[in-house]
Amino acid sequence: MRKWTIPSALFLLCLLFLLPDQGRKLQANAEGSSDDLVDPPKVEEKIGAVPNGLSTDSDVVKREAESISKRSLRSNAEKFEFQAEVSRLMDIIINSLYSNKDIFLRELISNASDAIDKIRFLSLTDKEILGEGDTAKLEIQIKLDKEKKILSIRDRGIGMTKEDLIKNLGTIAKSGTSAFVEKMQTSGDLNLIGQFGVGFYSVYLVADYVEVISKHNDDKQYVWESKADGAFAISEDRWNEPLGRGTEIRLHLRDEAGEYLEESKLKELVKRYSEFINFPIYLWASKEVDVEVPADEDVTSEEEESSEKSSTEEEGEDEDAEEKSKAKTVKETTYEWELLNDVKAIWLRNPKEVTEEEYSKFYHSLAKDFSDEKPLAWSHFSAEGDVEFKAVLFVPPKAPQDLYESYYNSNKSNLKLYVRRVFISDEFDELVPKYLNFLQGLVDSDTLPLNVSREMLQQHSSLKTIKKKLIRKALDMIRKLADEDPDESNDKDKKDVEKSSDDDEKRGQYTKFWNEFGKSIKLGIIEDATNRNRLAKLLRFESTKSDGKLTSLDQYISRMKSGQKDIFYITGNSKEQLEKSPFLERLKKKNYEVIFFTDPVDEYLMQYLMDYEDKKFQNVSKEGLKLGKDSKAKELKESFKDLTKWWKSALASDNVDDVKVSNRLDDTPCVVVTSKYGWSANMERIMQSQTLSDASKQAYMRGKRVLEINPRHPIIKELRERVVKDPEDESVKQTSQLIYQTALMESGFMLTDPKDFANRIYSSVKSSLNINPDAMVEGEDDAEEVEAESNTKEAADTPKAEDNSEGLKVEL
Repeated sequence: MRKWTIPSALFLLCLLFLLPDQGRKLQANAEGSSDDLVDPPKVEEKIGAVPNGLSTDSDVVKREAESISKRSLRSNAEKFEFQAEVSRLMDIIINSLYSNKDIFLRELISNASDAIDKIRFLSLTDKEILGEGDTAKLEIQIKLDKEKKILSIRDRGIGMTKEDLIKNLGTIAKSGTSAFVEKMQTSGDLNLIGQFGVGFYSVYLVADYVEVISKHNDDKQYVWESKADGAFAISEDRWNEPLGRGTEIRLHLRDEAGEYLEESKLKELVKRYSEFINFPIYLWASKEVDVEVPADEDVTSEEEESSEKSSTEEEGEDEDAEEKSKAKTVKETTYEWELLNDVKAIWLRNPKEVTEEEYSKFYHSLAKDFSDEKPLAWSHFSAEGDVEFKAVLFVPPKAPQDLYESYYNSNKSNLKLYVRRVFISDEFDELVPKYLNFLQGLVDSDTLPLNVSREMLQQHSSLKTIKKKLIRKALDMIRKLADEDPDESNDKDKKDVEKSSDDDEKRGQYTKFWNEFGKSIKLGIIEDATNRNRLAKLLRFESTKSDGKLTSLDQYISRMKSGQKDIFYITGNSKEQLEKSPFLERLKKKNYEVIFFTDPVDEYLMQYLMDYEDKKFQNVSKEGLKLGKDSKAKELKESFKDLTKWWKSALASDNVDDVKVSNRLDDTPCVVVTSKYGWSANMERIMQSQTLSDASKQAYMRGKRVLEINPRHPIIKELRERVVKDPEDESVKQTSQLIYQTALMESGFMLTDPKDFANRIYSSVKSSLNINPDAMVEGEDDAEEVEAESNTKEAADTPKAEDNSEGLKVEL
């Protein structure tokens, strides 16, 4: 023991000497580092063990507070400029006097729904992509902060990377941006914004500063922010709560947009616009509840005295009653997530249970069409058997602006495909053919597989069966629209319809449909040979007996004359032009009905629609027109044989195939018709106006021209007499050429040499005015021209002389 006592004592003495120096060093170090530690953390760094969790760094809080108070872009953020089209669009929205600012919420909820749809689709092949806990909940949350005037909309969708934020919200404008700007300038209807894919920018109707916080599984959490002043900024988010995945949009509302901080207003908007969104929409809503709290202990002295004088009987009462007397009920405000859209998906319900108003609301939500107009028609049905699916189809009240602009280049369909209630895609071009792309709706199949690629799904055999049934149901829906329209019924049934129908809403509905989508039906006849006859029943047109109204092929056949075997039609620029056509003269006189086709696509249509209900179509401007037997036909043909033969040889250089006696003319001397299977005059004009037309190739398709003469017309009779008298008479040749060129123009053809035609007209005018054909045009006076030239030269020289004199003055 003694051995260890002395060393221990020495060790303790050394420690006593060292401790004061160490303490002084620690104090010096602390003083030296005091400048670095301005404001130490208020809580532990690893609070809650959340990665990148919130720490209460005062600098961060200070910067965030300054940013919100000034509503300025964060200084450490990366700045970008908006693309020109986006800036233009935002200027229109910000300066808009558009009264319906409510649309911003429906656009944000719609975008949130699309983002959730995308992550749900990806989760079919990768379950882990959804994450765990709250992150896996596919929902939309709306929250208010009345104090700071902030409205937040959060979704747990796919989220956006930094590149996505730049691409989707700033520099690269989608094609819809410029299209929407053009539409706004023409119609001024901001309500259409969702149909052009630029609905996000509607936030600037109510906000002057917007933050978009987004987290994608493949990137960090970023903040996009903009004051709509032509620039936006993006920075890594180190101060907000980690989203896990998804997007939160914070709108710093303008002073005049305070109504959107009211819960009742938001509930009303969600109910009106987003009731049928497929994901739950929650609102952080306040609720008043009754809460029992202890009574105040501070009672008055009188109450104390009265309590002391209480009888012994009261002391024996039940303890629960005593506690109740000491407690009281008060109103307390609590907050909880309230579900706003608890309506079951319409397509899963029984069609008999769904009201007309619900169908209309669902259409507006589905099509992002929030006009006051209802869809023209809808069809809600389910298919059973080998392929099971449910579907709802709608006919929109108006055709999209670009429906036919890129008809053959666009694969976009307006039908959404679901598989077992899971949204798959809205870009399936195999669900319906192109000519039915105007239909809106959705298809939910229980037969199609889920965990396959989109390409494999398009090749699935069940898809062909679904397509076939959808086409049949769509055509039945359109036919029903026509059948229920009182204006479409036959004359025999009109009285019965008017008596039985007291609802005028259906009147004129099919005419409205035809004016919007009639071209699609015609394209269907061209493209869909299987359903050609069914589509032909839906055709509408005007005719010589329709009195300015649209009529159908069935109605035409019901009015056909006895013995009439063909359906007569004529093509041209307009109804007014066709009504004056010489081709109709004899047909009108004999009371035949002729259909007017005035749409350029009609020429292509009639190349495919050869017959209907065993009746052949006959173009009255082509060869082969039969109007019954004419007993004098052979006699007339023989009497004009010399003229037709002579005239054919005279027009050999004009590519006239033949000259014949006509059976279709009444008041006109002659017309030019084409061969049965060649182009008509109208088709030639259409093809020549094509941008990339090739004149050399068109020569093969031009119909052979035939000049038909009217044997009863005095001009033709006189011409025959002159030809018989002197076939070599030059004046007769000139006259016959002028008559042919006039007939060519009247028949709808374009002259190859307009100058030659004009010279012949002037020669004819000279003859009628008894002017010598060799009379020359009086020339201008040469002396006047020389004098005018000299005056011009003097005027040009005068300024030069003045300039020289000024130069001399300066030198002196």
